[in-house]
Amino acid sequence: MKLFTVRTPRQVSLASAGLITGLLALTYFLLIYLMEREFSLIPLLILLSLGFSISYGIVYYFIERFLYHKVKIIYKTIHSLKSQGDARPRIQMSSDLLTEINKQVAGWADEKIREVKDLRKAENYRREFIGNLAHELKTPVFNVQGYIETLLDTDLEDKELNRKFLDRANSACERLIDLLKDLDQIATIESGNMPLELSRFDVVQLAKDTVDMLEPQALDRQVSLKLRNSNEKPIFVEADMKRVQQVFVNLLMNSIAYGKELGETRIRFYDMDDNVLIEIADDGMGIAIEHLPRLFERFYRVDKSRSRNEGGSGLGLAICKHIIDSHNQSISVRSTEGVGSTFAFTLKKA
Repeated sequence: MKLFTVRTPRQVSLASAGLITGLLALTYFLLIYLMEREFSLIPLLILLSLGFSISYGIVYYFIERFLYHKVKIIYKTIHSLKSQGDARPRIQMSSDLLTEINKQVAGWADEKIREVKDLRKAENYRREFIGNLAHELKTPVFNVQGYIETLLDTDLEDKELNRKFLDRANSACERLIDLLKDLDQIATIESGNMPLELSRFDVVQLAKDTVDMLEPQALDRQVSLKLRNSNEKPIFVEADMKRVQQVFVNLLMNSIAYGKELGETRIRFYDMDDNVLIEIADDGMGIAIEHLPRLFERFYRVDKSRSRNEGGSGLGLAICKHIIDSHNQSISVRSTEGVGSTFAFTLKKA
């Protein structure tokens, strides 16, 4: 069983001083015995006090100095690693070096744990992204392959049948091309190689033009696209008009795809001082709250089977976010299941 545990230079010094003092007392009694002189308490106390003080000071000084220099090397190494990028790191040694080292190491360990968690999260996202990308590419490629194999196994003299399956193969190829274009666009925006062509334009008129352009798709779905006020006053913004129209197209197509039959999608504008807030609200099926934080991720789908069957790339909302972010503006979504969804983004007023 351990009677005591030595943990600090002070404890080591106390133990060493006590041992030396005991040896001095033993030496004193031995001298008294050998010289057959009368025992005196005062000289013994003086001797013990001096011996204890001197031994304690010497031992403490050398032990602390030894540990100080050894630990200081470790401290400087940790501090320099944590301060990478700082041309002039300032290292201030506290009086309680071991306590400071413990805090630094604990803080560094926490930081590394967070980094490991972030790396694992990034790795999971990478795996999920690659898996989703493979699935998205596989669908149109397999469709093309199936149509071609069907043609090869049938009578190629039947022109009507040939055209039917060639049209289907062409549609699958177009979907594949659209997917690759969307991926290329996201990569270009993220790399900063796609500079914005900023100009002053009426965003209300742009919304009206986009609604007119998507009217046929909306009629097929029996969804009505409207501005809140058909006589909405012009609102001029400074942005890349082509990219902003792409945001309108993606958000409106999303509302058409997930809108209910005979439903309605409205575009609303709100003055926000230096910015304008644009909302695209539908009365469709809505989105469960657990999906909202990941809705702008690439290939993230709420209804996987439905969106794939209808040919969506799963990149539309991700592209919207990248475009709005590149304008230093924000985009968000709020939704209630069974009630509908509202996507909102801001643009700088001109």
